[in-house]
Amino acid sequence: MTRRGLLGGALAMGVLGGCSYPTDLGSTRTRVKYWHFLGASDGIIMNEMVGAFAKANPDLFVEENVLAWGEPYYTKIAMAGSGGRSPDVATFHLARLPGIGPGQILDPINVDLLAENGLRPEDFSPPIWERAHIDGVLYAVPFDAHPMVQYYNTDLTEKAGLLGTDGRLAPTEGEEGLVEALRKAKEVTGGRPPLVFDALGLGTVGPWRVWWSLYPQSGGTLLSRDGSQITIDDDKALQALRFMRRLGEEGLCDPNTDYGASVAAFQNGEAAFLWNGDWETTTFKLAKMPFSMARFPAVFGSGSAQADCHVFVLPHQRERDPEAEKATYRFIAALVKNSADWAVAGHVPAYLPTLERPEYLALQPQSEYRSVITEVALDPQVWFAGSASRLWIDFGACFSTVIAGSRTPEQGLAEAKAALGRLMSAPNPFPEAGR
Repeated sequence: MTRRGLLGGALAMGVLGGCSYPTDLGSTRTRVKYWHFLGASDGIIMNEMVGAFAKANPDLFVEENVLAWGEPYYTKIAMAGSGGRSPDVATFHLARLPGIGPGQILDPINVDLLAENGLRPEDFSPPIWERAHIDGVLYAVPFDAHPMVQYYNTDLTEKAGLLGTDGRLAPTEGEEGLVEALRKAKEVTGGRPPLVFDALGLGTVGPWRVWWSLYPQSGGTLLSRDGSQITIDDDKALQALRFMRRLGEEGLCDPNTDYGASVAAFQNGEAAFLWNGDWETTTFKLAKMPFSMARFPAVFGSGSAQADCHVFVLPHQRERDPEAEKATYRFIAALVKNSADWAVAGHVPAYLPTLERPEYLALQPQSEYRSVITEVALDPQVWFAGSASRLWIDFGACFSTVIAGSRTPEQGLAEAKAALGRLMSAPNPFPEAGR
């Protein structure tokens, strides 16, 4: 069962509902209205964390509303924020922050109230904390990073001689080191591609996520800091694309798998490696398969990996109730400080003190890739970036054909740059959200 399949089962059983409304509106308890899009294991864990907060804070009530993931969610946030009739707090993807109304659809974070609740800037991952600001103003409180990681089948990699004496996957060095490891794994998979990822299909984003892990490792960028100029370094971009093409040509990855097929192939023991986000951890634990996880391999220099982040934002309200506002910051701080509970589903806490706590370090394999939190490759700060965005889908379509061999790396890059130019010239669908 995939993570999305788990969500469907949970909904069918009534574990997660579309909305959860308060039953005691006539009471004197202060109410905090919270919207999020979290489903599957994420949604179950968040619901448990909200419940734990409620038990510890009997003077407050959190109204938890679970909405549809993706564009419908952000459209609803934009509509609520523009009308000033919003929830008190909402979960957001960090990469979506620049495109959806800082200062108009979203309100700034009150840093004094954060400090009163024990959250300091120095306690967060520096690149994520910096990205949570727009024009020097803080608009989001970081919660996690969900990076690209490398899942590996411990039985197959052991047979291939790829594990160290500690039972962990031995790190590879550069392109040739990774290729050699994949070739060894291919021998024990009976000649099947040892690596799978989301490489094909309608709306596929896997090729973008792989490329945006590899290309930034050599220092490559996509756009200028203000998002007005394309800054792609063709040599570095092609280096990453040629490597991706090589994986397909040599049968080291399967260019014909979509998201579900890649997860199934790894779960069924047909592939030794899966490149995916960290959120499939629960899928494989439930399957009781022999697996572990490691950071995305360092191929072209640094160990950066594509990532987005969950953050908390304050959708715009015309007038914030002072008591509800104070309660909202208590709620945010409690979730952030207890993010070891959140990490069970696979995400890496952005709150650095959590990364050293015994209860987090005891999580296996979730704590194995925690060091990536300071080397995340985040999306450029433009409206068309972020999870489920046109940037991911358009680049995925261009690069998928490169992996499959029907386009050269040069052709794929040219098509991607043309798509990027079209996105840059297109109007922001939330015109009132412009900076």
